[in-house]
Amino acid sequence: MNRLVIVSNRVPLPDEDGNPPAGGLAVALHAALRKRGGGLWMGWSGKVQTEAGTEQLEEMEIEGITYALTDLSETDYNEYYAGFANRVLWPIFHSRLDLAEYARKEMSGYFRVNRLFADLLAPRLQEDDVVWIHDYHLIPLAEELRQRGVTCRIGFFLHIPWPPSDILIAMPVYERVLKALCAYDVLGFQTDLDLANFSECLRRENVGGPVGERTFRAYDRTFEAGAFPISIETADFARLAEAADSGDELVESTKNSLTGKQLIIGADRLDYSKGITHRIEAYERLLIEHPERRGNISFLQVTPKSRSDVPEYAAMQKQLAELIGRVNGALGSADWVPTRYINQSLGRSVLAGLYRLADVGLVTPLKDGMNLVAKEYVAAQDPEDPGVLVLSRFAGAARELKGALLINPYDSEMTARTIERALSMPLDERRERWRGMMDHLLTHDVNHWCEDFLAALNAPR
Repeated sequence: MNRLVIVSNRVPLPDEDGNPPAGGLAVALHAALRKRGGGLWMGWSGKVQTEAGTEQLEEMEIEGITYALTDLSETDYNEYYAGFANRVLWPIFHSRLDLAEYARKEMSGYFRVNRLFADLLAPRLQEDDVVWIHDYHLIPLAEELRQRGVTCRIGFFLHIPWPPSDILIAMPVYERVLKALCAYDVLGFQTDLDLANFSECLRRENVGGPVGERTFRAYDRTFEAGAFPISIETADFARLAEAADSGDELVESTKNSLTGKQLIIGADRLDYSKGITHRIEAYERLLIEHPERRGNISFLQVTPKSRSDVPEYAAMQKQLAELIGRVNGALGSADWVPTRYINQSLGRSVLAGLYRLADVGLVTPLKDGMNLVAKEYVAAQDPEDPGVLVLSRFAGAARELKGALLINPYDSEMTARTIERALSMPLDERRERWRGMMDHLLTHDVNHWCEDFLAALNAPR
């Protein structure tokens, strides 16, 4: 079996007992490496050095898997990661041109770090290796490897959305990014809509397009591209939620505090793509239009800090705290707070237990590649008394989770009505909607996603 080489911006190292970090992606990729008797996982160590020129690979072997880590210089971190990746690619791929801040030096830093990764990785690759590269940080990596004579199969999976052509071409160096993607043998997108956007970008620029089922031709290369919706470790997460429901102290105390109240939950990393302020405004409208709900429901919003060194995120944190404070001050009472706001990370088992407690899972991104919170919420539910998923139609998960109540997060009035419908939904309908989604997730879990992509990547040329 060919050796599997994984490259990602960050590398999730196992714990002292050799267990992979919590989270479906890390678990699935570790399992794929072990299934092949080991392999190589390369990426940034997370460490930043004050001086340039010290970048090299530090290798360690754990349970038969070789982890190859490199530090970044402070300049590389600022230009590659905080700069072009997260202040240009991230907002543009999420259709937020207004938030993109392009600078030529940051663009140069992005391609420079990808050249660094290629310089470090290329000498370690063998002709029959299979290389799987992940996410928007490393789009140019295959092209750089090809220039260094690497001929093995290279695949790429984009975890975030691919934008429509009108959005993409507003980005300086868009053609360089588009051309770099065509250096891969297999391209994976989250949804059929992302794949269609990519195909339209090729057609719009008159550089290529589909020539068969999943087969594309562009920039003098033939490659495969398809939708490979990422998922979660469904059965494991369901067991985790069931255990936390009766065995976790924080979950138990939260349950006790909800006596006689229904719970709505939102859990998101702090990011403008998640629609958190729109969600709070819809919840406020619900309380205004249904005053009988006051004191009888509680909204728990879990939002860990994210990318605090990027100014837009610091401003967003302040805006969200002020909005929640206004709603609580205007609509709360001495014995009831409308919104419980947690601005810190919670453990995976705690979150699973809280999802299981919640009568409504509120997932309202303005744009999202997939959104695994939606899938985790479904997996965490009690089969006998499941909650209702209220889901933005702009999340990739909406293409799969047919039992969710879909909303337009920009329409706070409609979202408020949908939350009220979810809170009032009869048990039989809740069970029917949940069962269909859960059956799908049990079949299409993260291992299925991993095997599906690798089957395409390992297919004969």
